Order: sequence, then structure tokens, then C-alpha cells
Amino acid sequence: MTSLDHIRNFAIIAHIDHGKSTIADRIIHKCGGLTEREMKAQVLDSMDIERERGITIKAQTVKLNYKSKDGKNYVLNIIDTPGHVDFSYEVSRSIAACEGALLIVDAAQSIQAQTISNLYLALENDLEIIPVLNKIDLPSANQEEVTDDIVDLLGCSPEDVIPTSAKTGLGIKDIITAIIERIPSPKGSRDEPLQALIFDSKYNPFRGVETYFRIINGRIKKGDKISFLATNKNYTADEIGVLKLKQEPKDFIEAGDVGYLITGIKDASEVKVGDTISHSENMDIKAIEGFEEVKPMVFAGIYPVDTEDYEELRASMEKLQLNDASLVFAPESSAALGFGFRCGFLGMLHLEIIQERLEREFSMTVITTVPNVSYQAYVKKNPRDIVLVNNPSDLPDPSFLDRVEEPYIKASIITKSDFVGNVMSLCIEKRGIIKNQTYLTPLRVELVFELPLAEIVFDFYDRLKTVSKGYASFDYSPIGFKVSKLVKVDILLNGNQVDALSALIHAESAYSIGKKMCEKLRELIPRQQFDIPVQAAIGAKIISRETIKALRKDVTAKCYGGDISRKRKLLEKQKKGKKKMRQIGNVEIPQQAFMAVLKLND
Repeated sequence: MTSLDHIRNFAIIAHIDHGKSTIADRIIHKCGGLTEREMKAQVLDSMDIERERGITIKAQTVKLNYKSKDGKNYVLNIIDTPGHVDFSYEVSRSIAACEGALLIVDAAQSIQAQTISNLYLALENDLEIIPVLNKIDLPSANQEEVTDDIVDLLGCSPEDVIPTSAKTGLGIKDIITAIIERIPSPKGSRDEPLQALIFDSKYNPFRGVETYFRIINGRIKKGDKISFLATNKNYTADEIGVLKLKQEPKDFIEAGDVGYLITGIKDASEVKVGDTISHSENMDIKAIEGFEEVKPMVFAGIYPVDTEDYEELRASMEKLQLNDASLVFAPESSAALGFGFRCGFLGMLHLEIIQERLEREFSMTVITTVPNVSYQAYVKKNPRDIVLVNNPSDLPDPSFLDRVEEPYIKASIITKSDFVGNVMSLCIEKRGIIKNQTYLTPLRVELVFELPLAEIVFDFYDRLKTVSKGYASFDYSPIGFKVSKLVKVDILLNGNQVDALSALIHAESAYSIGKKMCEKLRELIPRQQFDIPVQAAIGAKIISRETIKALRKDVTAKCYGGDISRKRKLLEKQKKGKKKMRQIGNVEIPQQAFMAVLKLND
């Protein structure tokens, strides 16, 4: 077994698209984990969706053996992390299982918002940082300038920055040498009682739940009786092993290592990420400080298309939650859509990915309601008691309402100085307040805003990229709640309220959004044989109206010749029928209508 001194656990962190997965591929190749034939781009990204979009969604871990120049054998445990702000929870979990981190910076794009936020995460956990300057082979690479930026940010010397090109393989050997020399070996003792931290898990339909863990102290053998401290349940370790590119079973794993465990657990709720594993006889052992509870930012209802599939959807969500601990859901019902779930996501990309994974991995076709954020309402009777509003229907009656508070975020935007004006006007349009403006270099500016979270949910990121011609990067963190003037806008179809389309909107933009919603629905809802009024209302006050005109069925087609009164009789009969239809007729809302309401600003 490898001694603790020869083990290195590290994560790869960076902004989106700065080359984390490609560097991971190169290190794997260099350490002999893959042959030339097996080598392919994004080798650690296991999901189809990751390959298609070219992004990492799940942090992936792999164990490599490396023989150094002096003939010593080292074990490298790599964790490749996502770069998108929606998946920063994955990064925080990965960092908790490491002693060091490779901070990758693109030589053409320099330091971006997510680079800084991931760096702070790593520094909070006292990780050893190795700065890597990637993509130096690009014609637009600005090596000297970006190296100076990194030196300013980290306070290291220019010699510590490793210039590399993941595409050509230049500098990969230097990275591995730096990992061995600079990153400390894991602390811990193999003789103490077992303590292991669960940092991930996934559902295998044939073997039950696979748990991924990092051993802090002690050792675990195949067949051991173990217990999960958070749930207080006991199991037998049926199979343990290490995570190479494929799972490799072992008889035992010791402190400092990262491995997997199969115990035949079928119920997804029994495994908690951040939990501690110990032997059943050592129940008095102290739990490892895990990760902070994840705070969802955006909420949306997910409903099955067929109400019969409700239980199946629940099972699929539980299995998905295993693999993605940041997904939060609770049952809810809607008059229009029947039974479903209220789900919490970290952002709109996260929502999109979950929807797509439900479809691909579990063949579930779902309807998603309009996403919104969580508000806090206070009623006049008990002005100190918080009423949590995750859904517009939870909002208390306006006559009892004292105030509503909405979540605010601190947004850090890094952009070129040419686009400062455009970015500012966008943020002010979104009710933002500027807090700080710092020139990082003469050409790069960091703007700090306070913004309502609800304003950045839909299209903020896309519009930011548009106004800055792709040169702006964005990162945010929640800062609490502020009082706001919000109103509930209801949509009425044929006089009936559609609760799935209700939205909480700031009073200033309620009229314009209500009008846009009505216009959009008029286009998308198919015509019936009677007029359908589409209305937007605040309480009892109608603020906008559109009418979907009736289809006229030609009832007189068969009536040729003869007296006019025959035709008139048929038309009168049709008129009565339409009147009755209007009273009892149901209007079906197609799925694209729900989706289109989200894209109002397109």
C-alpha cells in the first residue's frame, strides 16, 4: 500500500472554458491512465449532455499512479470540477476532499469572475494553490500580462506560474512535478478508528447506490460492518474499491485515499452527501465537518404530463438527487396540472440540465412552470413571523399583507473598460445599485452591484454577454432580503385562473409583463369554436386583455338552395351552441405556452 507521504489529492478549478477537462485529460495520459487509442476529449465527462455542450456538470474523480524521476511511486487523486456559477456547489464539495488545487487561467481571457470566486473557496479551505497559465499556443495569448495579473491576485512569484498548452501537451510534466513538490500529503492516521467523508454518490440500477468517499482516518475492509452517522443506519461493505477510469475493486482502502462503496442500498434518501462513515462498533466517533447546506436560488414546479406517472417521477427525482445533491424538491399540487413537485435549483442552467437529464436518463416527459425565486412575506397580524413564498399562490391576501421582502445578490462583473457603460445601463434596468468599481488593469474593470435575484433569473446572463460582446464574466453570492413592492399577476383564460402561469412581479414592470404574457398566449393557444378572452389581473383589477377569436364552422354548407329561413335557423342554433360552449368549454394550454412565457424578452 502507498504510504501517506506519496499520496496527493487535488482539484482542478477555473472559470468556464479555461481548459480544466483538457488538462485533466493530459495528466491522465501522461500518468499512463490511458493509451493513445483510448484517449478522447473530455475523458472524465461521463454524461452525453456534458459532451454535447462541452461543459462539465459533475465533478469527476480519478486515481492515477505516477513514477517520478527519482524512482518513487506516487498516487494522484484528481477531481475535475465544473466552471459554471450554477454548479459552484460541486466545486465546494470537491475542495473539501483535497489538500491542493490547480488554478487554471486562460492566457487569452485572463482572470474572470469565477476564477476569483473558486480561488476564494480554495483559500478558505487552506488549500495549496498551483497557478497554471493555459492556452499559451493561441495567437491572442498575452502571456506576460496575464502572468502579472495572476501574481497580483495570488501574491506569488512569476516563477510559480506554470505556462502550459493543454492542446499541444506543453508544460504538463511541469504541472505533475509541481503537484508532487508543492501539494502537501494528506494528514490522518491509519491506526485510528475509521472516519470517511462522503462527497458524492450515484444510483446504479443494477447495484443500488454507489457512495464516493475520502478516508480521513483508519481503514475500511471488504465485508466490514459500517454505519452512516447522519442517518444512523448500519450496512455491510459488499464491495469497496478505488476510482480509476473504471471502478477497481480492492480488499481494503486506507487513510488518504479516495474510493467507492457499494452496500446494496436501494433507497436514495439513506445516503447524504457530507455524511461521515464509521465502523458500527465506533458509534461515539465525531462526525467530520461536512459541507454547508445548499441554498436553492430558483424555484419551479415540475409536473408529469400524465398524472399516473407521479410516483415514477418521484422515484426518478430521488435517484437524480443522489447524483446532484443541490437539487431540492417537495410535493405540491396545481389546479391546472395536477400533482407534481416544487423544485429548487441553483440557476436556470441547472434547471435546464435537470429537465434534460429526467428526459434522457429516466424517460420522463415533464411540464415545467414559470421559474421564480423564494420571497418572504409578513402579515399585519404577526409582523415578525415570516411567511415563506415559494409559489405565487402562497402569497397572503393583499388586505392582510404588511410587506414582502425579496432576495438580493452581490454580483461581481469583470469586463473590458469599453463596455462599462453598457453593463451599467443593463444592471440599472434590472433595478441594480452599483457598489464598487475597480480597475484591475487599465483595460479590465470589476463592477460590483446589488441586484434582486428575480431580475437575473431569466435572461440576464445572455443579455450581459450580448452588451459586452462576450467579454463580461459574472459571478454572484446571496446577501439577504430587502423590502420590495411586489404584486401577484394572475392569468385568466375564459375567466378561469391558471395558477401555473401566475407570477410575482415588481409593481413597476407588472403592466408591461402582463401585456406581453397575454400577447404571447394569444399566439400560442389554439383557436376554439368560441371566443377566448386572455386576461392579466392584479387582484380583481384587469390590467391587460387579448381575445383569441373563434373558429367559424360552416354549418350552412350542406344547405343549398331553398328559403333563407333554413339557413337562419341553422345559424341561430349555432349561436346558442357557442354561448353554451363558452360557459362549459375547457381550454387546453400547450407545453410550449408555459415555456414561451419564460422567454418574454426575446
